[in-house]
Amino acid sequence: MENQTFDVAVIGLGAVGTATLYQLSKTGAKVLGIDRFAPPHILGSSHGETRITRLAVGEGEEYVALAKRSHEIWEEIESISGQQIKTRTGGLLIDSGVVPWSKHGSEGFWDRTVRFAHNQGIEYRIPTLEEVEECFPAFEIPATGKVYQEKEAGFLRPELAIQTQLALAQQNGAEIWTHSPVLSIKEEGDSFLLELENRSVKAKKIVLATGGWIKDFLSPEEKSKFKICRQVLHWLEIEPGVTDWTRYPVWMWGFGPHPEDFIYGFPSLDGLTVKMASESFVEVEHPDRLVREVSAEEQEMFWEAKVEGKVKGLKKSFVKSSVCFYTVTEDARFVLEPMRGNPNFLWVSACSGHGFKHSAALGEVLSRKILGL
Repeated sequence: MENQTFDVAVIGLGAVGTATLYQLSKTGAKVLGIDRFAPPHILGSSHGETRITRLAVGEGEEYVALAKRSHEIWEEIESISGQQIKTRTGGLLIDSGVVPWSKHGSEGFWDRTVRFAHNQGIEYRIPTLEEVEECFPAFEIPATGKVYQEKEAGFLRPELAIQTQLALAQQNGAEIWTHSPVLSIKEEGDSFLLELENRSVKAKKIVLATGGWIKDFLSPEEKSKFKICRQVLHWLEIEPGVTDWTRYPVWMWGFGPHPEDFIYGFPSLDGLTVKMASESFVEVEHPDRLVREVSAEEQEMFWEAKVEGKVKGLKKSFVKSSVCFYTVTEDARFVLEPMRGNPNFLWVSACSGHGFKHSAALGEVLSRKILGL
């Protein structure tokens, strides 16, 4: 193995790394994917059963093209693999309308979303609160509220997306090494030497897509620009006879001025539970230091602050809770750039909590960029 030289090594096989490996494998290049764990796994940012996808992304109008292209790529992958990765449910973006609220660094998130949808020709409507109550009575929206409804929104299955792209990449000839943390990367002439725990390998080009573990490869000054923020996902038991949660869209709801004044959720996939979550921007120094357990006190706080008085049709019964994390920049934008100015060494990180929906297209962008296409 040590004598092998790959055209490209992709380090980190989460959402973006896996997509990049798959796209590279289609080009005929000799590619290697490396991960410290065995993806898909529950230790990063790409797990938890479902991820929202939508086209009008209030984080920035420039991201709309990535979201649209990702939908096309998911459909291509589904056609090849026979797997259903994307499910269209429609989507609601709810604003309580009491005060302007921000999300992922974007002030006036609801208004920005509507404007971007209009500018980009995305199919949407602004239903009345009476229409929303009739169709989706679980939501206790105040009279000041407003709702954006997007037809093409829905959810992705993150574990299946990663698993399917890895399988397709291997079918195309890609090699994959799991349980293989990369300890160092050194330039050697016109290639790079990657030192792993039990072996080493050379690659002519590198794409570094390690999510929060990007901190292991950056200078102290650079790594200080990235925050690791613990997130908690909850599955709540449905209260029978109130509403049919299986026919709900994906939804997001901002109800206050702070980024944490936010909840989102999904239709029920099993008819028994609904997945809901909020966001937290409390910094943790490194992914390895995340508290992976969820306490009863955390669940109680979530119910009181995020569910009670806002969402009906759920019991105060947490079937399960799970932890993931965001890697966040100050402006909540993606980072994609050459390492130390070297075009043969690209790194990408900080999807800032809104990256999975864009990951398929980001993989395509990275594969083309690293190959100079």
